[in-house]
Amino acid sequence: MGRAYQNRKESMAKTAGMKTKIYSKYGKEIYVIAKNGGPDPDTNLSLKRLIEKAKKDQVPTHVIERAIEKASGAGGEDYAHARYEGFGPGGCMVIVDCLTDNTNRTYAEVRQAFIKNNAKLGAQGSAAHMFDHLAIFAFKGEDDEAVLEALMMADVDVTDIENEEGVITVFAPHTEFFKVKTALADEFPDIVLDVEEITFVPQTEAPVSGDDVPVFQKFMDMLNDCDDVQDVYHNAQVAE
Repeated sequence: MGRAYQNRKESMAKTAGMKTKIYSKYGKEIYVIAKNGGPDPDTNLSLKRLIEKAKKDQVPTHVIERAIEKASGAGGEDYAHARYEGFGPGGCMVIVDCLTDNTNRTYAEVRQAFIKNNAKLGAQGSAAHMFDHLAIFAFKGEDDEAVLEALMMADVDVTDIENEEGVITVFAPHTEFFKVKTALADEFPDIVLDVEEITFVPQTEAPVSGDDVPVFQKFMDMLNDCDDVQDVYHNAQVAE
């Protein structure tokens, strides 16, 4: 699989460059998961995972707590998940995941990003079939065989494992996230996970070069500037 996970998505932290955008993104997602699965991270494992990820991205505790408190109360916003798929500049494939309280507004904003940047929205499933939905863990290490053995002993379904430049990366079906994390923590108590997430990994890459590069960058900026967009995944390999 190589180091494809590095191209798994466009980091909102890098493209938007605004803390408020990051806080809003996490606050909304924490609210939805706590509202649907309960506000206790010990019983809502999805919430626990998201809180840990938010803290790694330096989201303040008060932002996390406020979202959970809001979800614990009566009423509140009614957010829905929305996913849009299509073809970006240069022919790359794109998945746009959103949380919205107004699907018409969100669709219009996402559609404009496609229309104005030589991209095309597709039907549901038009791009997703070219991505694998995986749990990914990356950490410093040398003995990938020992890691694989530990995971197999814990009855974890491992898709792939690689060791490159002193970094071990484990790929597993997204449903195995907590089994992988628990097995790694049990077998290697001092492990420090540099990457631990569920994401879409492209099966192939699409080169984006020449005049398509600035168009692709503008396309990503427009998507990430949309308040309802949570994540953008693509298979673009953008030329330097």
